[in-house]
Amino acid sequence: MRALPPQRSAEPGSGLFERSAEHGFTPFERSAEHGFTPFERSAEHGFTLVEVMIALLIFGMIAAAGVAMLSFSIRAQDAAGARLDDIGAIERLSSILGADLAQAMDRPTRDERGLRLPSFAGNAGGLRLVRGGWSNLDEAPRPSLQKVEYRLDGDTIDRIGYPMLDGADPYPPGAMLERVKAITLRYRFNGAWSDRWDGTQGAPLPHAVELVVTRRDGTLLRQLFLVGTGYAPRKSGGRAG
Repeated sequence: MRALPPQRSAEPGSGLFERSAEHGFTPFERSAEHGFTPFERSAEHGFTLVEVMIALLIFGMIAAAGVAMLSFSIRAQDAAGARLDDIGAIERLSSILGADLAQAMDRPTRDERGLRLPSFAGNAGGLRLVRGGWSNLDEAPRPSLQKVEYRLDGDTIDRIGYPMLDGADPYPPGAMLERVKAITLRYRFNGAWSDRWDGTQGAPLPHAVELVVTRRDGTLLRQLFLVGTGYAPRKSGGRAG
């Protein structure tokens, strides 16, 4: 039987390592020239299609959640801003109307046609009065008293001021509160409430005013105001002889 030739050994010092060494590197160094070792050779193949699709799916879910959270935050911020603006309008109406009623004065006026008007008049849907304390910082030729009017125009409560007490056209109305469905005013005098006041009830001014506002969303707002703080009607009659 013919003997097989001896196999070449791959041990260091053998011809295989020596032949590689002729070119200045070992088998391990030859793999390293491509940026990987034999143990990292599988990394040259990258990610599989399934792995890429899973990564894109996870990224899409995270992006969708971020967009949803951002959209919710914007809507919540808008709703909070609108609510704060509405609360501010309610407080402004309460403050200005309260100040006007507290400074109500007994001073009859005349309209644009010259007809005499009581100093305080109102019904369930609006009121008109003369108030004092109208500041005149620029020293304009006008009195310190002002005739003002409150009424519902559409779904907005307007405050209308007049530059003069008698025969003057009003200023443009100023919106006080919007999204109002209805208002109801009542006037209190001598312990009784009435839905109308025209100065014929025994005094030029009522003692108090009640305002009930019905909003378009069904919310009810009820406020009470004193009229003419410190006001005392003059007693009629002559001096006893």
